[in-house]
Amino acid sequence: MEGSKPLKPGTSACLWLGLVSVAVAFLCSEARTTPSPLLSPNNATCKGTSKCQTGIILPIWYPEDPSMGDKIARVIVYFVAMIYMFLGVSIIADRFMAAIEVITSQEREIVIKRPNGETTTTTIRVWNETVSNLTLMALGSSAPEILLSVIEVCGHEFKSGELGPSTIVGSAAFNMFVIIGLCVSVIPQGEVRKVKHLRVFFVTAGWSIFAYIWLYMILAVFSPNVVQVWEGLVTLSFFPICVLLAWVADRRLLFYKFMHKKYRTDKHRGVIIETETERSKGIEMDGKMVNSHFMDGSATSNLIGLIESKEVDESRRDMIRILKDLKQKHPEKDLDQLVEMANYYALSHQQKSRAFYRIQATRMMTGAGNILKKHVAEQAKKSASVQEVHVEEPEEYVSRIAFEPAAYQCLENCGAAILTITRKGGDINKTIYVDYKTEDGSANAGADYEFTEGTVVFKPGEIIKEISIGIIDDDIFEEDEHFFVRLNNLRVLETEDEVLSANSLPYPKAILGFPTVATVTILDDDHSGIFTFESSSVHVSESIGIMEVKVLRTSGARGTVIVPYRTVEGLAKGGGEDFEDTYGELEFKNDETCKFVHVKIIDDEEYEKNKNFFLELAEPRMVDMSLQKGGVLNFSLSLSLYVPDRKLTSDEEEAKRIAEMGKPVLGEHPRLEVIIEESYEFKSTVDKLIKKTNLALVVGTNSWREQFMEAITVSADEDEEDTGEERLPSCFDYVMHFLTVFWKVLFACVPPTDYLNGWACFVVSIVIIGLLTAIIGDLASHFGCTIGLKDSVTAVVFVALGTSVPDTFASKVAAVQDTYADASIGNVTGSNAVNVFLGIGMAWSVAAIYWHMKGKPFVVEAGSLAFSVTLFTIFAFLAVSVLLYRRRAHIGGELGGPRGHRLATSAIFFSLWFLYILFSSLEAYCHIEGF
Repeated sequence: MEGSKPLKPGTSACLWLGLVSVAVAFLCSEARTTPSPLLSPNNATCKGTSKCQTGIILPIWYPEDPSMGDKIARVIVYFVAMIYMFLGVSIIADRFMAAIEVITSQEREIVIKRPNGETTTTTIRVWNETVSNLTLMALGSSAPEILLSVIEVCGHEFKSGELGPSTIVGSAAFNMFVIIGLCVSVIPQGEVRKVKHLRVFFVTAGWSIFAYIWLYMILAVFSPNVVQVWEGLVTLSFFPICVLLAWVADRRLLFYKFMHKKYRTDKHRGVIIETETERSKGIEMDGKMVNSHFMDGSATSNLIGLIESKEVDESRRDMIRILKDLKQKHPEKDLDQLVEMANYYALSHQQKSRAFYRIQATRMMTGAGNILKKHVAEQAKKSASVQEVHVEEPEEYVSRIAFEPAAYQCLENCGAAILTITRKGGDINKTIYVDYKTEDGSANAGADYEFTEGTVVFKPGEIIKEISIGIIDDDIFEEDEHFFVRLNNLRVLETEDEVLSANSLPYPKAILGFPTVATVTILDDDHSGIFTFESSSVHVSESIGIMEVKVLRTSGARGTVIVPYRTVEGLAKGGGEDFEDTYGELEFKNDETCKFVHVKIIDDEEYEKNKNFFLELAEPRMVDMSLQKGGVLNFSLSLSLYVPDRKLTSDEEEAKRIAEMGKPVLGEHPRLEVIIEESYEFKSTVDKLIKKTNLALVVGTNSWREQFMEAITVSADEDEEDTGEERLPSCFDYVMHFLTVFWKVLFACVPPTDYLNGWACFVVSIVIIGLLTAIIGDLASHFGCTIGLKDSVTAVVFVALGTSVPDTFASKVAAVQDTYADASIGNVTGSNAVNVFLGIGMAWSVAAIYWHMKGKPFVVEAGSLAFSVTLFTIFAFLAVSVLLYRRRAHIGGELGGPRGHRLATSAIFFSLWFLYILFSSLEAYCHIEGF
């Protein structure tokens, strides 16, 4: 059956972990009744009681000492309510992460100066990837834990509690051991994933371990069981310091710039690559050694600019490669179909942020479907609907009278030039009169053409009329000349005997259109002609295919003339690389004034192209001289030329002069520069695709209507690799949709991400997360006290698990789909550090300042928290060591690798988490000695 599909490995693993957590919790609750008599614990927290206390929002469920049946019922209610609240937090966190994705996707334009002096404008992200991952991204994924710690302290009269800090440590343990252990095993067989930004990983991993060492020191070393103001503020200040150092490592500043580097140009990508190397005499750029002391400040800044634009150039090249590959695989598809296929392929395979994976995991888990496929399908529907809209031209109620075309050419011996006047629009059943008259240009009436004036009558139903202008032929060599014909005095026949001017009517029924003046050029036919291109240069798109170049014959068209032509290479290369070599001869017949040369341009689909070649005309030669003026004289002249030292007669001299004047010659532009540019259509297609692949467009929303439509729609939970036909939602999708539809509709009221560039959605979402987190804290506390668990155990087992499930699915998807392991591993370590610096630093700073103003210390019992922190620090150090060992050649990376190493690594990580839960719980109930 369609709805009964098997559970995915990630889902199965999370279910097993949930069962293990429940089992450990019940063992601990059972063990609390039999504390070990051999220990005299120093831990003050193990002497506490599990009696229920009034929550921040939820009151106590009376009576306080219910029967066993009522207690079981309460446990079920609290547990189900807590799970449902976790679902609500996941869904509002979805909106929160979408706002973060939109905020961190903001772009700005920069001007890059290339080594050759050219400048180009490109767009880069405003937010640095590392900074966004450690600030907004980490805040988005850890908001419930951070807010729970702050709300617990502020809601309980600024007294320390166990739930918030223990949730932070428990969540860190789950992230470090369970999520990474799961990511190691879900990589497809034979593949590995390595951390790309290793420097950033070292910084965040180091800080994630140091954070918990520091937490232990302020609990048990500096001022045991008391948190002073400076300790809380220093803890909070470590957050910006951590972000700054990670940014320094990512930007390769400070100590890194003192290392000797070698720069080279990657021939495949065309970008600057920088690598550490031993001391050398200079810097290698484009294969040439350049001494380092010649690199001035401008060169360094240009180099930094080129490195900053590397990702933009890479994305363009990748998009071009995708389009070319799809065009080869699917030659039968049109451009629009290829664009949609390329859009989905690029979205599926580009590197994605932590926020995107979190959103994708939440929506697939709650029956909202694959957001990538939904986005591409919606874009395709919008494109189709736009194409189906036909813009109808408004009906013309006024007749327009004009020449069509506006320019005419004729030979001097043509006898007459025929001009066309048209009527367009309006009522064609009306009779219209319009006058015309010739005007001199360089041609003179009576010498070059016959002066003509008259009236054209458009009878009912007539839309085209022709007029004739006589052309005068002569035997004088002269330049091409022109004259004009102008339309005026338009009238409309209103009644049978009444002709009115168009301007005298209540509203115009006919007007003079454009153009009202026609230009007639008289081509001299007494000369063999001057042969030239229309201009000295021409720009063509590489996608033009066959380029057509016009060769003009002016100032005469008598006789048959041969004009040789050929292509000459410039920056563009012939032989089929940029264009096909072309050569040959054009034969102009008598009275023929125009010929075309065809050159094939090769379309290699470059994003930016500016190459040139030349098309040259050679000296023209006369073939048929019988029609040339003075043909007899030329004949006698040619005979006389064979008699040496013979003096020409005056008639022969005149014949020779006329013959020289009548020879075909090259004109002003005998050499045409052809500049091949990138295809505008192809470039615009690539630019549109790059804009479409901005993930902010995928996860963001622009209206409340769109959000409510998404909230009530159930979609199939499809994998990224599933490219088959659209599948119907499964039974699981429907169940999860109906379970969460209340939250979806409620949180559809949050402002769309387009408002205020995402900040409106950001602020409203974090307020709602804080409210739900306060309720979760009360539910967890009441659940624990009802079942007999301490807040510290409830936090590390249940609350930490509930807040980390979406991150688990997100990291699993990121590990499988990403080329690198940064999104699944690097962000885990960064999030663990941020949890302590923000969650504990902020809460304890506020409380310490509050009690300091009252003259009292802020008491925080080290007890179970210090033990959990110490245990986690030791296990985290072991986990990071295992990850670093896995980078050795025989494994190849932190994730994946050979099956044996994969299973062993996952077993180690899961065991560390189980031991952490077990030892923390046993210490909480004084079965083992803590601090």
